Amino acid sequence: MKTATQNLEHDHVYILQLTEIMQAMVEKEVNNIAHFELVVNLIRRFADGIHHAKEEDLLFPKMGEKGFSPVQGPVAVMLSEHVQGRNYVQGMIDGIEMLRQDDSEGLEVIYDNMDGYAELLQNHIAKENGVLFRMADQVLSDDEQSSLLIQFDEVEAEATGEFSTASSIAKITELAALYL
Repeated sequence: MKTATQNLEHDHVYILQLTEIMQAMVEKEVNNIAHFELVVNLIRRFADGIHHAKEEDLLFPKMGEKGFSPVQGPVAVMLSEHVQGRNYVQGMIDGIEMLRQDDSEGLEVIYDNMDGYAELLQNHIAKENGVLFRMADQVLSDDEQSSLLIQFDEVEAEATGEFSTASSIAKITELAALYL
């Protein structure tokens, strides 16, 4: 049986690849507003909009029912890191706007925030895959895992069009072919 945590770990494969793309873009000193915007949209619509929605709206509350506090402990740390990630994304957006205004500092703002986001998410995913999801696997019954998986499918079904899960994975794969 595929579990809810396995579904999230599958997402992590592509989110990690996106962080590697971001690091490569910084290393190669890419200056491509369209690609920066695509990265931001992939984060906002796939990593945050779909993946983090599955965690924040479904898995973490279910873990809360099992005694995992959203204000202290591992779930609280993950929630805090999601907020940090959103702040890095806002920094990328600010840098893109600076570039549009012909402010050469914008590129450095983008690079700093891409690096920060990539490092944060790589460490964050290691904690989720290695610790938090293993805790979830221990406390959630097979029925609860199945129920979460059905709810995850509903979240993904609601995300249609240009940034559905399948479309997002395809876009990440295209960027990987360019930068990795």
